Amino acid sequence: MQKELVTMPEIKLVGICVRTSNKKELDKMKGNIFPCVQKYFHQELAEKISSRKRPGTTFCAYTDYETDHNGEYTYLIGEEVSSFNDLLPEGFQKHVIPKQQYAKFTTRPAPMPDVIVNAWKEIWETSPKQLGGHRSYKADFEVYDERAADHQNIVLDLYIGIEP
Repeated sequence: MQKELVTMPEIKLVGICVRTSNKKELDKMKGNIFPCVQKYFHQELAEKISSRKRPGTTFCAYTDYETDHNGEYTYLIGEEVSSFNDLLPEGFQKHVIPKQQYAKFTTRPAPMPDVIVNAWKEIWETSPKQLGGHRSYKADFEVYDERAADHQNIVLDLYIGIEP
């Protein structure tokens, strides 16, 4: 994977959430993320989000970490919005990804779910020195844009929050 250090501004997201942990997600049948993603796409939930900044670009955020990558966290799938609407569709939540420094990883083309599973495994094995700092565990996120259209050759960006 290609890596660079970037500072990102605050990002407003609207989407659906689940609470989970990496331990739960090891077994796709017991995990919460896969059913959440299926619901989001099969029910075309992005179409219900107002003020979409980049329609069709999906964000998957990892927030509200209990501890570190070993504890529970909140997973949100949705889109970036230009502003928060007071009236969210039923079942949707809003979340603000804070402005912070990130280690941005860009994957090589690979099929789903291998592309994301292998990327996270590599990130978990990356030392703070290689990462560019210690993980902040405030927010991490993935961006799926036009490069993710072919599910057999997905390229995506992962942003891992790091402490300055």
